[in-house]
Amino acid sequence: MAKETSQVRKQIRTRLLSVGFIALFGLAFIFPIPLNKVIDGVNGTVALGIPRLPEKPFQLGLDLQGGAHLMYQADVSSIPYDDRGEAVDGVRDVIEKRVNALGVSESNVQVAKVGEDFRLNIEMPGIDDVNQAITLIGETPILEFKEENNEPPRVLTDEERVQLDAFNVEAEGNAIKALSALTDGEAFEVVVNEYSQDPAGRSNGGDIGFVNKNTMYGEEVFTWAKNHNEGELSGVIDTPVGYHVLKRGGEQDGEAEVEARHILVCYLGAQSCQNPQYTKEEAQEKAKEIFETVNDANFAELAKEHSSDFSNKDNGGDLGSFSRGSMVPAFEDAVFNANVGEIVGPVETEFGYHIIYKTGEDVLKEYQLSDVFVRKMNEIDILGPQDPWKNTGLSGKQLDRAEIVTDGQTGSIQVSLKFDKEGTELFAGITERNVGKSVAIFLDGDVISAPTVQAVITGGEAVISGSFSLLEARELAQRLNTGALPVPIHLISQQSIGASLGAESLSKSLYAGIAGVLIVMLFMLLYYRLPGLLAVLSLSMYIIFTLAIFKLIHVTLTLAGIAGFILSIGMAVDANVLIFERLKEELREGKSLKAAVEEGFLRAWTSIRDGNISTLITCALLIWFGSSFVQGFAATLAIGILLSMFTAITITRFMLRYIVPWFGQYGNKLFLGYSSHEKEQ
Repeated sequence: MAKETSQVRKQIRTRLLSVGFIALFGLAFIFPIPLNKVIDGVNGTVALGIPRLPEKPFQLGLDLQGGAHLMYQADVSSIPYDDRGEAVDGVRDVIEKRVNALGVSESNVQVAKVGEDFRLNIEMPGIDDVNQAITLIGETPILEFKEENNEPPRVLTDEERVQLDAFNVEAEGNAIKALSALTDGEAFEVVVNEYSQDPAGRSNGGDIGFVNKNTMYGEEVFTWAKNHNEGELSGVIDTPVGYHVLKRGGEQDGEAEVEARHILVCYLGAQSCQNPQYTKEEAQEKAKEIFETVNDANFAELAKEHSSDFSNKDNGGDLGSFSRGSMVPAFEDAVFNANVGEIVGPVETEFGYHIIYKTGEDVLKEYQLSDVFVRKMNEIDILGPQDPWKNTGLSGKQLDRAEIVTDGQTGSIQVSLKFDKEGTELFAGITERNVGKSVAIFLDGDVISAPTVQAVITGGEAVISGSFSLLEARELAQRLNTGALPVPIHLISQQSIGASLGAESLSKSLYAGIAGVLIVMLFMLLYYRLPGLLAVLSLSMYIIFTLAIFKLIHVTLTLAGIAGFILSIGMAVDANVLIFERLKEELREGKSLKAAVEEGFLRAWTSIRDGNISTLITCALLIWFGSSFVQGFAATLAIGILLSMFTAITITRFMLRYIVPWFGQYGNKLFLGYSSHEKEQ
């Protein structure tokens, strides 16, 4: 029997030593710097090569270490109602991938629905500059492939046609009423205030200033002004935008207007260069070569053969007539300073190198007009403008990967795209029906490339070319690989939380926590005596284990999380209190110390179990439904409860079992007072 008891005590001692060793290792893991100094000293003296412990600090939350808080609103207007929630969840997943890929660890991205709006709350700890956070998230990287939209606009419905005609009949009637009032001698300013719908004209008594043939009011207005004299009144003039009743004023010479043709030679990296064939140096040499051979007789033919401006190369590079402000400054300076019939060049602009042929020049006449304007409705007001491009269904959703490549001929930096199976099939169909036509690549709603399809592409690969630097190409490839957002998002709120505020909050929380733990330990020592001392040791191990686990699994500590941890310390003590109170009752009933210890743990276990399980259920619900700070509180509390059950039920029990044989059968004053047996004596 004695041998069996000795064996049991040996097992308990081994377990306690193992727990103590783990606690020491955990303490070193929590505070590695002192131990690493010792290790460095030993390695420097004996050269044992003892590995150092990692010195990574605790992961602090946004409220403790500062950072950025951003709120975005998702634009789901183009998404079917039933699919909006799934689309916004996709946005959340993409943003989480993006910020974590960029090194912003422990960020929190949550979706909230406010009415019919979907919002994303993004918390990024450790980001001092909120603008840096916005940059890290990036603009909405929507990658789309579109083809030319040659479909005719839809026809108005009968109801829409009736609506349009009724509106215009009423508008024309108002213009006729205005003309009648003017004919009857009513002042022009009075009629303007009553009928005109031009805000600029109303504030000026109807005066719209001097107009020329390029007037925004339409060719009909300029033609009437040109053919009538000062002081004359027009009838109702019907233009595409509305109905006008005009009064002619004086005239003057206006700005100069020129007529010109040009040949453009663009190069890789030039603005809007659709099919770059040359580097910048090669384009300049080609432009010089063309300039040396061009004249007024062959200009049109050379433009058709060599010009990169597809909008006018087929008509010999004819730009028509234009005045200053219509072209880029370098081009305008060259053409306006040239003589009629002169060919100048090469002229460099952001579009490439131009050879310019000035074919005419004139001075525009301008006429002063006063106008009563009544707006009319057009089909475009109902149908909306026709988009020159239409969707193909191919987007960043079908992108498998993006990577940086270089052009084998020019050495320029490009971004190569590889599509998945669905994308490969879509791209093959797109190129098949658009051979000889342009297919535009849109990023964030802007055309970044619009190459002409030369042949069907079945390999599922495309290239985005442009004037990319290596950094720009890397950033674009990274953004595409982290996922194009299913829907656009718009920043509606931003906030930067200072690290100094977080440090102050952390300091106060730690002081409060340390003070609370010390008071609890002092209470346990004074009230429960020797078992209280064992509870203090157990509680110390609990704190070490919990903090080590927090650091090991990278738990993000927030103020709420620290509160949950401190609360779990109280619950750990609560388990010991229940055990020791049961132990006190058993001793007072006259049971031996050994029996009282075992019975105390056995009878207290059900209360401890039920209380902790109910709290764990509450933690699970808070984690599932709560916001980020509430989730942090619940997570730390749950971890603490699980560890407290281990330390209170296992470690404290082992220590009590180990020391019981040191005392008499019924214990003494160190065990919660006198037993009934001692009182009888």
